[in-house]
Amino acid sequence: MKSPVDPVELARIQQWMQSVIMHPDGVEAGIESPGTRIFIDVAPDEVEGLICRSAAQSSIERLHVYANAYYARLLEVLESEFPALVHALGEELFQEFAFGYLQQSPSQSYTLSDLSAKFPEYLARTRPPNESDEPDWADFLIDLATLEGTYGEVFDGPGVEAQQLLQAGDLDEIPIARWPSVRLAPVPCLKLMTLKFAVHDYATAVRRQENPSLSEPSPTWLIVTRRDYVVRRVAVDETEFAALAALVSGGTIADSLEAAQNLWFGDFDQLARDVQRWFRDWSAAGYFQRIADSDEARSTI
Repeated sequence: MKSPVDPVELARIQQWMQSVIMHPDGVEAGIESPGTRIFIDVAPDEVEGLICRSAAQSSIERLHVYANAYYARLLEVLESEFPALVHALGEELFQEFAFGYLQQSPSQSYTLSDLSAKFPEYLARTRPPNESDEPDWADFLIDLATLEGTYGEVFDGPGVEAQQLLQAGDLDEIPIARWPSVRLAPVPCLKLMTLKFAVHDYATAVRRQENPSLSEPSPTWLIVTRRDYVVRRVAVDETEFAALAALVSGGTIADSLEAAQNLWFGDFDQLARDVQRWFRDWSAAGYFQRIADSDEARSTI
């Protein structure tokens, strides 16, 4: 009868193997890294004393199989989170970008939902220089990755399903004299985005299995939220966006009106009608939970 495996020793081997497999520079580098040697201090040519070889593969080759499967799974997760970006780049080039990202930002979380959090930042940091004053192809990719990452964040994050939200009638009851002091508490799933391209149209076309072409640069102000477990987005003009952003960042109703006025060059009666419509639309879309105390307001931009 074989002796039972010491649980402490087994845990140490498992930690060593995990460190080797997950090392961004490969199995051999993982074996020799200080972070792995704190578990078991062996050199690559000594691994067969720890991991048995098979009839067809050496111990190192067997570890490579596990490492390749691990990274293949991570690449699969990233592809599922950025389908429009995969379409724009092509699968092969996307995987090159994604693998470079995984090498610089290896998974550190117990959940794969956090894996892509820094991917748009990685694309922005490693982009080629733009010698033009106009947004270019790289900016399009960064916008697209940022949008799809936001979609994932909103879908996986907290929401307000089955909760009572602020209604248009609640706002109608606020007297004008209180507008300089009244703030609204935004729902936690509300995100505001300023983009250089209308990448939301591109992403929607890809999800419909169409074959969209790249769009020209177009300043885009986007509202993203979630209702009934469905991520929703709407593009608005800069004036409406500024008014909403003022509220979301903790400003009062009066601050919101001032932000709109600063960008308005038309008839102020029309602005007043637009503001009324905006507040009705925002209430119908469920952007705010309640009338808030000053310390409840927080930025989601």
